[in-house]
Amino acid sequence: MDLGLQQRVVALLEEADISVGGQREQDITVHDPHFHARVLAHGSLGLGESYMDGCWDAVRLDAFLFQLMQARIDERVHGMGELVDALKARLFNLQAGKGSYEVGRRHYDLGNDLYQAMLGRWMVYSCGYWRQAADLDQAQEAKLDLVCRKLRLQPGQRVLDIGCGWGEALKFAAERYGVQGVGITISVEQAEHARRLCAGLPVEIRLQDYHQLDEPFDAILSLGMFEHVGEKNYRDYFQVVRRCLRPQGLFLLHTIGTNVSRHRTDPWIARYIFPNSMLPSAAQIASASEGLFVLEDWHNFGTDYDRTLQAWWSNIQAAWPRLDALRYDQRFRRMWHFYLAGSMATFRSRRAQLWQLVLSPEGVPGGYRAPR
Repeated sequence: MDLGLQQRVVALLEEADISVGGQREQDITVHDPHFHARVLAHGSLGLGESYMDGCWDAVRLDAFLFQLMQARIDERVHGMGELVDALKARLFNLQAGKGSYEVGRRHYDLGNDLYQAMLGRWMVYSCGYWRQAADLDQAQEAKLDLVCRKLRLQPGQRVLDIGCGWGEALKFAAERYGVQGVGITISVEQAEHARRLCAGLPVEIRLQDYHQLDEPFDAILSLGMFEHVGEKNYRDYFQVVRRCLRPQGLFLLHTIGTNVSRHRTDPWIARYIFPNSMLPSAAQIASASEGLFVLEDWHNFGTDYDRTLQAWWSNIQAAWPRLDALRYDQRFRRMWHFYLAGSMATFRSRRAQLWQLVLSPEGVPGGYRAPR
């Protein structure tokens, strides 16, 4: 063990009010002396991988990661891999062609049993709306209804869901608001589940990339999909929506956003959770949609994501004993814990936001009054 490396890591942790061997919720216990070298050499990738390997544990993982982010320690420790990832993101369009389907294969096709266990009654893999909700199921139902109200859905309208997930939003809109729907996804597992879920309803589910869309819709929604579009494709994405949306229609974009424009994602997230993902900034969204839409409403309820993630954490913790231990082994479970805890910390520290934008092609006559 290199005492110099250990002392550097301990000193950084102390700046974030974290102790090694302490008993407070943010404190950690180190089991492997190689932990310090891995973190200093590989930054967030080393921190996440060493947790997956059981090199350390936290009294409460989300509290530990929150302290790191609040003190911005993560911004001061970088590995060579981060420089390589940044260069790749600059030089290549990682979200185009076959790359656009990679996140479907590697994340959304992990297994419907995992997501059914985690997400609750509504298989909706995006932030719930907790304004008047007492639990996760109520928060997700409130979010789906909020989306429909913001879009002013009416019976008989034709609605497109870009990145429809397991089909819950279209099923909700068809049953509660009487619309017809088309949902597209790049996940085989999601498409199969969504078709079963929406059977008997006027809803079509397609395994399709959004670039291929060119047909008219009265309303368009996209919940938690824009994070996979990538900066190089933002303008194309809005152009596709514009050409498919009728002149009097509305488009609702529900996306995680960041406070600062970036050109890549966290290297641990990119490798283990969301390959080729990228969180947009407000400036990037505004620039990409400029001249194509009138921005009618911009709603931020990012603090609701922490509560949503806490509910997912509780659900998955309770579900592990009944899930396949070979398919979801101990390393996978620690990976999943690190993902959920890191996401909680990100929203709790206000590093990330949750935005719902409502856009119209030509402006709503007389103005748009946004539901809340």
